[in-house]
Amino acid sequence: MRKFQVIPYITGVFLVLTIVACGSKAGSEDPLAQLNDLKEQKSTIDAQIAALEKQLLEQGLIAKNLHKVGLQEVKSSPFKHFIDLQGRVDASESVAATSKIPGALKRVLVDNGDYVKAGQLLAEIEDAVIQKNLAELEGQLALTTDLYNRQKSLWDQNIGSEVQYIQAKNNKESTERAIATLKENMAMTKIYAPTSGTVDMVMLKQGQAISPGMPLCNILNLNDLKIIGAVTEAYAAKVKKGDEVQIYFPDLDKEITTRVSYVSKSINPVNRTFAIECDLKGGDYRANQIAVMKIVDYQKANAFSIPVNLIQTGEDGDFVLIAEKTGTGQEAIVKKVVIQQGQNYNGYVEILSGLKEGDILISTGYQDVNTGETVVF
Repeated sequence: MRKFQVIPYITGVFLVLTIVACGSKAGSEDPLAQLNDLKEQKSTIDAQIAALEKQLLEQGLIAKNLHKVGLQEVKSSPFKHFIDLQGRVDASESVAATSKIPGALKRVLVDNGDYVKAGQLLAEIEDAVIQKNLAELEGQLALTTDLYNRQKSLWDQNIGSEVQYIQAKNNKESTERAIATLKENMAMTKIYAPTSGTVDMVMLKQGQAISPGMPLCNILNLNDLKIIGAVTEAYAAKVKKGDEVQIYFPDLDKEITTRVSYVSKSINPVNRTFAIECDLKGGDYRANQIAVMKIVDYQKANAFSIPVNLIQTGEDGDFVLIAEKTGTGQEAIVKKVVIQQGQNYNGYVEILSGLKEGDILISTGYQDVNTGETVVF
């Protein structure tokens, strides 16, 4: 026998009530009495409609018109909450090779990317003037030394005055001190690597002027890198040494997991943040490379977490809709479950109470169904 659809419930009720209302106008002029009479008739009609629908369903003369929903089983899984921030790669040892005297660069012996050892010669400053002055002083020293020796010999024989002897001695010693100073300056015309590492950012070329303290280049120890970041003051009590950190390098499309190796004990008064560091071993990383840091500040090994969009709010608090299957078929009854939320991250919320392992969440179509309604999946 062919199945057919029953007239929608609300339309049928409306028509019946309209007919009854029109018929009762002549019998009663009291609006309150009319309202009570219509409510009584509506209840009777609703009961009759329900009985007829049940009978027709059992006889197979009408088809059920049930909402279709999607389901998701509740399972325990690890849940983590992260603090997101941006960091950068930093060399634990980054030293500038600088000059101690002014002058023009005579030779630059290194290029960017060269590996150098501590004490290796990096550049030389013009020293022609120093060498000329040194040669003159060395000639002068020969003369002052000869005069001193002669005067000393005479003085030892009690010949000549003491003043002449002391003056000859002072001239000799003064010349020696001047030579020593020039030799020190001569040594300073050479710039050496202060540490072993990779040459980075050679800032000056041959012929350019350099001043005391001006860096020739930076030397990075890329074998001992670290990630540094700044965490907002609000998380000061949550972040500690040893916390797990997930680090993502966008330009390398690479993610690693490490630990917090250092947490600053002071807050930056300008931006209200504190510094953290993570050791970085191996890999093709570069100083000042950008990294996305995710610090684990909360985790639970066996947690119930669900998409945040499944949670609704009612008079009794937050709740979700679950489906209780009625048998082996594709039908289920909608049930409302009040829940307590915990931490949330990246669109998922930890559920502290209300759900248990194996519960069936209504994940799609939950906006169109009500508690107690029969649905199909």
